[in-house]
Amino acid sequence: MRNRSVSFWLFLTPTLAALALVVFVPFIYGFIFSFTDWNGLKANEFVGFSNYIDVFKDQNFINSLWFTIKFAVVSIILVNVIGLGLALLVTQRMKSSNALRTVFFMPNLIGGLILGFIWQFIFVSAFDAVGSALGVGALQGWLSNAETGFWGLVILNVWQYAGYIMIIYIAYLESVPQELIEASEIDGANALQRFWRVKFPLVAPAFTISLFLTLSNAFKMYDQNLALTNGGPFRSTEMVAMQIYNTAFAEYDMAFAQAKAVIFFILVAAVALTQVYYNKKREVDL
Repeated sequence: MRNRSVSFWLFLTPTLAALALVVFVPFIYGFIFSFTDWNGLKANEFVGFSNYIDVFKDQNFINSLWFTIKFAVVSIILVNVIGLGLALLVTQRMKSSNALRTVFFMPNLIGGLILGFIWQFIFVSAFDAVGSALGVGALQGWLSNAETGFWGLVILNVWQYAGYIMIIYIAYLESVPQELIEASEIDGANALQRFWRVKFPLVAPAFTISLFLTLSNAFKMYDQNLALTNGGPFRSTEMVAMQIYNTAFAEYDMAFAQAKAVIFFILVAAVALTQVYYNKKREVDL
C-alpha cells in the first residue's frame, strides 16, 4: 500500500509542479503586485488599496463589466437551451443522428480568432449584401452599433459552444434507463411529461456542469471579442477580459490592470461557486 502511495505521488508531482508554476505562483505574484505601482518590470512602492479604489472609479471598466454580465446571462441561457434541444434531437432514433452530432460539434473545433473573422465577414459583407438586395436596412452595418454588436457576439458564442454543451447533455440523456421511459409511456405520459418528470431530474447533474462551463467561458471570452468587434464602436462592446488586457498592454498600467483582474476573478469565482452550490442542492431535492 505504501509503495502504491509513493508511486501515485511520483506520477502526480510533475503535473502539480507545472500547475503551480503556471497558475498558482503567477496568481500569488499578481495579487501582491496589485497593491503596488508595478510597471511590468519592478514595483517601486506599496500603494495599498488605491488601485482597487480606482477600479470602481473607472467608467470604462464599469461599462465593460455591465456589458459582460448582460452577454453572459443571454449566452448562458441560449447555449444551454439550444444545446439541450440539439441533444434531444440527436438522441432520437434517426439514421442521421451520428452525422448531425458531428455537424453540430464541429464549430467548437475552430479557434476563436478564426471564428471571429468568419462571422465578421458574414455580419459585415454577407448581411450588407442581403440587406441591400432586399432593401432591409436592419441587416446593414450590423457591427456598427452596440446593440447589434452585442447580438453578433451572442450569435458567435452560441454557434460555437452549443454543440459542445450538446455532448454533455447527450451523455446524461443516454444514461436514462429505457425502462423508465417505457413505463411512463404505458402510464399515458406525453412527450413533454416524459421529459419533465422522468428525463429532467436524471439529467440535472448535466445542468450543473454545463452552466459552470458556459458561465466561465462567457465571462472570460476575449479572442472572439477581439476578432469580431475589437471592442468597438467606441468601446461599447468591450468585454472585461479585453478591458483588462488594454489597460495592461495599451495603457501600460500593469498594477491597475492586475487589480481589475483580481476583482474580476473574485466576481467570477463567487458567481460560479454559488451556481454550483445551488444546482447541487437542487439535484438532491429532485
